[in-house]
Amino acid sequence: MRLRSGILLVVLLTIFLEVADCSWPWPFSRKHKQNVPPPPPTPQPEPKMSPVIFVPGDGGSQLDARLNKSSAPYFVCEKTHDWFNLWLDLEQLVIPMVYCWIDNVKLYYDKATRTTHNTPGVETRIPGWGNPEVVEWIDPTRNSAGAYFKDIANVLVGMGYERKLNIRGAPFDFRRAPNENKQFFIDLKQLVEETYEVNNQSAVTFISHSMGSPMTLVFLQQQTLEWKNKYVRRQISLAGAWAGSVKAVKVFAMGDDLDSFALSAKILRAEQITHPSSAWLLPSPLFWKPCDVLATTPSRNYTMAQLKEFFNDIDYMTGWEMRKDTLRYTQNFSPPDVELHCLYGDGIDTVERLQYKKNDIAGETPKLIMGPGDGTVNQRSLRACKYWSGYTSSPISTLALQGVDHMKILSHEDVLQYIRTVMQQP
Repeated sequence: MRLRSGILLVVLLTIFLEVADCSWPWPFSRKHKQNVPPPPPTPQPEPKMSPVIFVPGDGGSQLDARLNKSSAPYFVCEKTHDWFNLWLDLEQLVIPMVYCWIDNVKLYYDKATRTTHNTPGVETRIPGWGNPEVVEWIDPTRNSAGAYFKDIANVLVGMGYERKLNIRGAPFDFRRAPNENKQFFIDLKQLVEETYEVNNQSAVTFISHSMGSPMTLVFLQQQTLEWKNKYVRRQISLAGAWAGSVKAVKVFAMGDDLDSFALSAKILRAEQITHPSSAWLLPSPLFWKPCDVLATTPSRNYTMAQLKEFFNDIDYMTGWEMRKDTLRYTQNFSPPDVELHCLYGDGIDTVERLQYKKNDIAGETPKLIMGPGDGTVNQRSLRACKYWSGYTSSPISTLALQGVDHMKILSHEDVLQYIRTVMQQP
């Protein structure tokens, strides 16, 4: 009887447990225990994408003008006009309009103030501060000839970047050298800090081209190491004209046709030689020896040490005065103290020396003697970034691309892939 009672008790208890297991959350129910949801996963912080700021080179920014002139060089030239695009507008560079364009874009040097000013009645501005599109396309109509940083921007967008948020642009008046671009450096610091804040406090990456690389260098030399460690992730330099170029000597001597058969170097020289940036881009005495020859005539050589005499003999001493104003920026070659990726083309004929047939060189067109480089900047200037390897703790990487010229580096697939790889790093 007791055995039956014990069996009955076990049966009743078993039934009770099963019922309890299905009807309410019995604390020892295996089934209930299995249905408890797992704790939510610990949220992982989103990977920080280093925002990008493009720093363009010589001719790499759009330039607007407004006219209120009392006179004009030719009857076809307008004296008054509201804001319009001055650079780059290819239609203004053909004869006869090019003469109007030159009068609107050229600068006048004031020896007393050591600064330049526009033609009287011409007001200029650099549009689109912070907007990458004004340096992706130098021509606002997006003519293919005006494409600039657009391929690199498209690569970044493909990686998840967004224009005007974490792709920014830092255009500046490329006609002027650092001594007349002090406001640009102030504005650039503010742009860096603003971009850092709106992008989850992510340090920025500068992507610079040509003259934009030494411009970025001048900016970084002005900042404290503490500031750079906080706000700057790296600089990617493309075809950096770190130590100038003999092509600047050529510009002062004979002008430059901008690699277009439709343009005249001799005509464009009238405005090109008025730019202090051209004087700043003359060869650096840190990378050209005093005895290095820049130009020759049947009776003499013009060496680096005789650059003043060269300007005197081409009858343009203003070029020498602008050289003196900008030399201090060339002579300071302290490292940027940020991670640097220095990419450049090589193996392309680049002007290394001017050879004159006559002793009187004023107004003469010299023969160009070539040497190694990227077609615009000499090899020794492109490679100058290697100099810092022993003078900074920041990593420096260099990549020479054989056969890639000064402008095509902006769209070369190896360069685009390099940028993809670097920008995937936190």
